Amino acid sequence: MKKKSVKSRRLCEASAPEAEICKTAKELTGLFNRVEIDAPDALLSHSPAPKNTVDALRVLLDVMFPGKISATPVDASELGIFLVRRLSEAWRLLRREIRRALPYRWIGEAARVEGARPPKIANLDRETDRILKAFMDTLPNVRKLLVADVQAAYDGDPAALTFAEVLLSYPGLLAIAAHRLAHELYRLNVPIIPRIMSEWIHTKTGTDIHPGARIGRAFFIDHATGVVIGETTEIGDHVKLYQGVTLGARSFALGAAGHPVKHIKRHPTVKDNVIIYANATVLGGETVIGARSIIGSNVFLMESVPPDSVVSSNHPELSIRGKKRIKKT
Repeated sequence: MKKKSVKSRRLCEASAPEAEICKTAKELTGLFNRVEIDAPDALLSHSPAPKNTVDALRVLLDVMFPGKISATPVDASELGIFLVRRLSEAWRLLRREIRRALPYRWIGEAARVEGARPPKIANLDRETDRILKAFMDTLPNVRKLLVADVQAAYDGDPAALTFAEVLLSYPGLLAIAAHRLAHELYRLNVPIIPRIMSEWIHTKTGTDIHPGARIGRAFFIDHATGVVIGETTEIGDHVKLYQGVTLGARSFALGAAGHPVKHIKRHPTVKDNVIIYANATVLGGETVIGARSIIGSNVFLMESVPPDSVVSSNHPELSIRGKKRIKKT
């Protein structure tokens, strides 16, 4: 440690650019809060590592769709061994990150503002293992839901010629798969980890689904890009969304201290067998889209509609005319 300090001092006493670098580093050092607390200037030395979290998600996606992430296809005769190895890898990657995330249940800024009491966790390792076991128990059901999502994508897209095409290439399916995995961790009250997963897949697919959103069976997002689904959204079975759809909040209430009020319904409810076309925006926690309704493209909606409705918006009339021919001279 002493040698390192001497070496560092010598480096910082050197000429430019080393001296200038050390000067900047010294100024930056004072701008980090080194206390283990949730703060805007926090040094994230005790927080979960995004890279390990993303690696775990990639492994879990490979468990749901063996061979999708792997370098080579998985032979049917080796499926059992493959799944054991990948699940063991996911457990190893997630265990450390969940353990580091759990304290944010009570040191998080929202918990502090709301005056939440720290949960009584006698053994953090034991609680982490309990969560991981509960999460593993959900994976067979997640797989069943995803199989229904693959079928919905094939049935909902005339361009899909094989299930393999859907499984291997559709960004909407990738976004839904990541969401269903992150949602199970969200339901187990794991802080931070689900959001890292959802935001990473957001960068990959252009689809932003908060891990808190509740989504039913056979869900399909056609084209995927630009879709936003908020935390308290509820979506029924056999729902289809097109690109650019937003299921968002109208506004958010502020508490006495001026902070946003958490844990309230802010986003819409979409019932079974609804289709929402491209670039439609549906806002509000009290907004309910009735079953079997169709919401047209570019609709802006902040009120509920009954079942079997067709909602469209009036657009300016198009004017189409031929090009004037230019006479050659």
